[in-house]
Amino acid sequence: MLTIGQLAARVGVTIRAIRHYHQRGLLLEPERDASGYRRYGPRAVVGLIRIKTLVAAGVPLARVEQLLAAGQDEFAAEIAEIDRQMAAKVAELEDHRARLAELVAGDRLFLPPEVIALLDRQRALGVSERMNGIERDSWIMITALAPDQVLEWAATKNAALEDPELVRLYLALDQAWDWPADDPRLPELAEAIMAWDGRNPRGDVAPEGLAALMNSNAFGSSPSWARLRRLMAARSAQRP
Repeated sequence: MLTIGQLAARVGVTIRAIRHYHQRGLLLEPERDASGYRRYGPRAVVGLIRIKTLVAAGVPLARVEQLLAAGQDEFAAEIAEIDRQMAAKVAELEDHRARLAELVAGDRLFLPPEVIALLDRQRALGVSERMNGIERDSWIMITALAPDQVLEWAATKNAALEDPELVRLYLALDQAWDWPADDPRLPELAEAIMAWDGRNPRGDVAPEGLAALMNSNAFGSSPSWARLRRLMAARSAQRP
């Protein structure tokens, strides 16, 4: 007959685990002897070994009691079902791991390679990370809401960057983000941007809802950009 400490040592579990199994009703508590100690016999040893084996195999405690009382056929069916559930969980965890690996690549999780290359090119041209980040968010929206057009628009933007005048205006717009809203350079910049747009009409017009989201994302990020947008809108309204 073994004390609880001896039982724990022989089977390879903790005393706390045995007491927990008692509380869960998985292992019956023996009667106390004349000295007031609980003594465990062979049946308790076998029962604890079965519990430990099932728990080590990943069987939830909530199902251990059912398995301990099950016949051979029921036991086999229950184990097969637990295995199926574990396989589904493993597949789910593997999917999560794959997604985490993709997150290491940052924007590549959300954007096609053509857009990533475009943002890298803008970075090489001197566009700030702040402005690239604002544009990245717009590209994420385009990719999600207009997936059939994103590659065409990226190609159009990439081709436009061959124009040194556009690059100059783009870098000026980047710098203007920090200007005060009443900066006297803003009307001149608005005029220059509108003049370039007039010489280079674009066919890739975004749907109204998407355009509103993109404009809010970009022009709402800076008071000077918000004024620049108003200036360009007023200039556009004056066109014949």
